[in-house]
Amino acid sequence: MPVKPRSLAGRLVLSISILLAVFWTIGVGLAIHVMRSEFDEVFDSGLQETTERLAPLVVDDYFRREAASVPNQVSALTPGTADEYLTYQVRDASGRVLLHSHNVGSEPYPAPLQSGFWTGEDQRIFTIATVSDTLYVQVADSLAHRREATLESALTLLLPILLLLPLGMFATRWVVVRATRPVNALRDAIITRDGTNLEPIGLAGLPTEIASIPGSVNTLLGRLKHALQAERDLAANSAHELRTPLAGALAQMELLAGQLTESQDRSRADRVLEALRRLTLMLEKLLQLSRAEAGIGVSTTSVDLVGLVTLLVEGFRRSHQAVIIEVKPTPGLSALRRAVDPDAFAIAFNNLLENAHRYGTADQPIAVSITAEGLITVTNAVAGPLDPDVNVYRARFKRGQTSKPGSGLGLAIVDKLMEQMNGKMILRTVDLPDAQTGFRCELSFPQKTGA
Repeated sequence: MPVKPRSLAGRLVLSISILLAVFWTIGVGLAIHVMRSEFDEVFDSGLQETTERLAPLVVDDYFRREAASVPNQVSALTPGTADEYLTYQVRDASGRVLLHSHNVGSEPYPAPLQSGFWTGEDQRIFTIATVSDTLYVQVADSLAHRREATLESALTLLLPILLLLPLGMFATRWVVVRATRPVNALRDAIITRDGTNLEPIGLAGLPTEIASIPGSVNTLLGRLKHALQAERDLAANSAHELRTPLAGALAQMELLAGQLTESQDRSRADRVLEALRRLTLMLEKLLQLSRAEAGIGVSTTSVDLVGLVTLLVEGFRRSHQAVIIEVKPTPGLSALRRAVDPDAFAIAFNNLLENAHRYGTADQPIAVSITAEGLITVTNAVAGPLDPDVNVYRARFKRGQTSKPGSGLGLAIVDKLMEQMNGKMILRTVDLPDAQTGFRCELSFPQKTGA
């Protein structure tokens, strides 16, 4: 399955967008790592300062209370009005809880009774010793709070990329499309250059990276144009110059053959006449091929193909009295207008009729059909075998298994002219009545959009 090529602009936009997203993610990851360390320092500093300020107050409060068998609890002034992340306990040297805040139970903290920080699975605890190391004040900070702060900060950094990335892709595409516009213009200019258009490419203001390409292409086009023109001139001039002497030689040979009385001499004369006729046919096809190579099929004036086909069929019937041609246009189709050169169409259509007459079964008719969709077909029955891939007959000098005279250029000429007339030639085999095999050539002239 062929892979559809992607545009340079699309590749650049996709690559830049992916790189932007990856680099932004890496940057956010590094920022979160640094931010988490800074958050830990800030939270630890606040935890330590809170513990140091709270210790004298809670110790004083403890001594003001009456001794009790259970830990004392400090009541909240405004319970439930705000999130409370810090809890504290006052413990004696044995670890027993003497006093605790309202938002923590009487179960002792797992932290040891040593001054400094301690980190558990869910808490960060700072311990301070007071009253000659007989009382310990421990303040705990929830690690979930720290993780929540880190997560919210990370989302704050990540969310902008979700909004900015589409805008960045749009802006990048706009910039890339503008930057690659000269490349597209050069591509379009090169695409239009073919056998019928070898004019130099005139593009100014190209970027430095591709500025030298038009010059090199123009040099190549000039050499190619000169070579093709020389080839066409040689074929056309040679064929044209040889037509007159060949016609004279053929006429003289016919007169000479009529004067010969010996059967052996007449047989030799007939073989010479046949060779001269083949040579004449070859020269005629070479002339048609040179005209096709010259681009005679290009035209902007529309003609009626129904009337043109009818005229060409009548002319072919007059020159080939034994040929039976059945023309079958679509019922109700009176005209089919397409922008083609009538001379080029005549050469192509006559080649199809000659091909059908020369290689078709002699007693079978040639069927010509015309449809309103711009499809003209020429079908004939064949007696001999056809190549499994009938498209090989498009090649020059390619002929089937036949001993009948021919140049092998007819379908190649038709194919070339159809390309110039914005049409297409399709070759196929078909099944005909009486179990016969048919060869069909379809000339497709699609209607141009907006025509």
